[in-house]
Amino acid sequence: MSDSNTTRFRNSSTFILLGIPGLEEAHIWISIPFCTMYAIAILGNFTILFIVKTEPSLHVPMYYFLCMLAITDLVLSMSTLPKMLSIFWFSSREINFIACLTQMYFLRSFSVMESGIFVAVAVDRYVAICHPLRHSTTMTNHMVFKIGLTVVLRGAILVLPYPFLTRRWPYCRTNIILHTYCEHMAMVKLACTETRVNGYYGLFVAFFVPSLDVFFIAMSYILILRAIFSPPTKDAQLKTFGTCFSHFCAILTFYIPVIFSSLMYHFGHDVALWFHVAIANVYLLVPPMLNPIIYGIMTKQIRKWLLRLVIHKGT
Repeated sequence: MSDSNTTRFRNSSTFILLGIPGLEEAHIWISIPFCTMYAIAILGNFTILFIVKTEPSLHVPMYYFLCMLAITDLVLSMSTLPKMLSIFWFSSREINFIACLTQMYFLRSFSVMESGIFVAVAVDRYVAICHPLRHSTTMTNHMVFKIGLTVVLRGAILVLPYPFLTRRWPYCRTNIILHTYCEHMAMVKLACTETRVNGYYGLFVAFFVPSLDVFFIAMSYILILRAIFSPPTKDAQLKTFGTCFSHFCAILTFYIPVIFSSLMYHFGHDVALWFHVAIANVYLLVPPMLNPIIYGIMTKQIRKWLLRLVIHKGT
């Protein structure tokens, strides 16, 4: 590759987001479910935040963590979907290099934060169910603040090397990103320098951190399941199981697409590129849409608040 080409792409101020490669003619049709999921995610997560803020009985640790989850989902949706829809509707594919790095950082860091929030929820449920008498003294507002701060700092610091390393690379092949957003591995493929260190670190963040979180979540729920069968009455068992089931569904909704997408990028070399991109979009779009639905339907307090609102509007 000539030096002039290397200089050109290293100093390029913009990248081109291609969208879903191979399905460009179907972008308008693809935008319909994407826009629908985006609208549901925005409405649902803002509704969760509003309900928790206005209902004093929900000012407890579990719902504080639920608010953190809603904010995380809003950031993940709002940092990708507007640009994605502009690609589908208006073919507005250009994105500033700094904006691209910022988007990549927000996506990665808030994904790590969301994983940490699920760990925090699992720990809170463990203390509430296995040690109910100590829950109010252990999970104080101060403790919730410290856990929340730890989750945020972990996500922010772990992902911090990504944009700094990516900014230093020379991009001498092309400035076209074969994706709907600035995905880290899609940008790695454009670099014409050694990216092994970044690749190893990316694998660490993509696999080790979620695996560690899943381990702590699994241990918490194993202890919770053991405690579920300890209460003397069936009603108590059903109440405890119902409390945890919504969290378990949300955890599966988040981790299954994330793990599948990561495995596809690192090991699915023979899979069509459009399928890679589609799966990567699923893990960004589906959890923010489903989380408020899961908690709205399966959490008794939120369900009762929504029913009161519907009855009030009806009368």
